Amino acid sequence: MIMSRIEASIVKSAATTGNLVDRLLSGLPPEAVLTDPDITASYANDMASFCEAGTPAVVVLPRTVEQVQHVMRTATDLRVPVVPQGARSGLSGGANASEGCIVLSLTKMDRILEINPVDRIAVVEPGVINATLSRAVNEHGLSYPPDPSSWEMCTIGGNIGTASGGLCCVKYGVTAEYVLGLDVVLADGRLMSTGRRTAKGVAGYDLTRLFVGSEGSLGIVVRAILALKPQPPQQLVLAAEFASAAAACDAVCRIMAGGHVPSLLELMDRTTVKAVNDLAGMGLPETTEALLLAAFDTPDPAADLAAVGALCEAAGATQVVPADDAAESELLLQARRLALTALEAVKGTTMIDDVCVPRSKLGELIEGVERIAGKYDLTIGVCAHAGDGNTHPTVCFDAADPDESRRARESFDEIMALGLELGGTITGEHGVGILKKEWLAREIGPVGMEMQRAVKAVFDPLGILNPGKLF
Repeated sequence: MIMSRIEASIVKSAATTGNLVDRLLSGLPPEAVLTDPDITASYANDMASFCEAGTPAVVVLPRTVEQVQHVMRTATDLRVPVVPQGARSGLSGGANASEGCIVLSLTKMDRILEINPVDRIAVVEPGVINATLSRAVNEHGLSYPPDPSSWEMCTIGGNIGTASGGLCCVKYGVTAEYVLGLDVVLADGRLMSTGRRTAKGVAGYDLTRLFVGSEGSLGIVVRAILALKPQPPQQLVLAAEFASAAAACDAVCRIMAGGHVPSLLELMDRTTVKAVNDLAGMGLPETTEALLLAAFDTPDPAADLAAVGALCEAAGATQVVPADDAAESELLLQARRLALTALEAVKGTTMIDDVCVPRSKLGELIEGVERIAGKYDLTIGVCAHAGDGNTHPTVCFDAADPDESRRARESFDEIMALGLELGGTITGEHGVGILKKEWLAREIGPVGMEMQRAVKAVFDPLGILNPGKLF
């Protein structure tokens, strides 16, 4: 009997997968190697829309560095692609499976190895949840400032892979500023250490920074040395209502130009405020066109809030309400953290943009997004880390409606084009992944792309690490 080409392909694929699994099991416990298609399929995607994903050949959940090295040696020997994953809370398709790949889930490597109050560092494995680390270091009077909105589920390894930000970036900066050193398993299984434990260090090229934001395309982070800060005083929050987004953005410019250093400066437009109220009944003022939240964690936050409140009023705020205590402050912050979930509930599916522009151009971007929403007849809510110009225009659409889905994708691209026109960047904290590959090329240009590919080739000459992402 002569098999068809399709049948022969299936037999060959099964044989290859069987060999791969056998090789993996030679250095991994059986419970760490998942092959049930119903289970492996659940590891195929992160949380991004419009990003293709393949079918994994196998999912591996290592617990040790040696096990990760075994996986990479096997992958190199068999020329099998490897897609590293954390909690899959990403929004750019960067953790999506490639066809026939090994999904390398690092969620089981979740130990906090050290917290050192003298050196002000923590040493952690990549699967540690952001919020878990934050609470652990708080017990030592320290803080780990990076706090993505998904901090209760996202992992430190994922944060490093995408160079995540969060609500506190305006004062404390992004993940990259807290990664002092890394242990990385390279594509061929070798283990490399970068960086330092010391407060200062400039020996050689800064390979640590190179890996931060590389989206698993250069190596597998298996350990991280993170800088910590002294735990700040409890912050207080102020809410200011504005009759226009332009007025709110004017207030942001006045606050930053005035030399103030808020621990948080967030903006929610009318659409976002309504969505949060509809979802959670937060009681936010739906008569406002823009709601600005400012926080200070200084020794005298009330005085700082008073000064910022005066600037908001000068910019045209219709109402300024400072929180009386920590509980009221946390309620306001919870409303902001619910923004993306609430917008998803509007139509069932969202595309979350991540355009970052100079603060002085923030108003122009938000006005442009409003025009784009009208042009495509879509609901687009905007929430923003206004203090650093990082906006999240969120396109709400019905994925079951082909025409609406098309308009959603076109509007998303138009927002990114607007961000570049305003001197911004296509991503402030979510990464490139699959979703923004063509836009990376537009932003950095052909010479930049050539150099990026050259760096990739040095670390991953076979191209097996997270293929199809970034370029």
